[in-house]
Amino acid sequence: MPVEDFTDLLVWKKAHQFVVKIYEVTNAFPKSEAFGLTIQLRRAAISITANISEGFSRNHPKDK
Repeated sequence: MPVEDFTDLLVWKKAHQFVVKIYEVTNAFPKSEAFGLTIQLRRAAISITANISEGFSRNHPKDK
């Protein structure tokens, strides 16, 4: 089965599940961490899926 979109990649699917789980876990954090650890964890998790999607769209060999 050919990969037509980055969402077809197993690594992206797992990273997306990770993002969802991070949001669930950080919802239970105390409100005092809303702009500290919570935001850092969420942004780091989101960057995984963002980097995969950005890298998938690169077509030039020098980009790889």
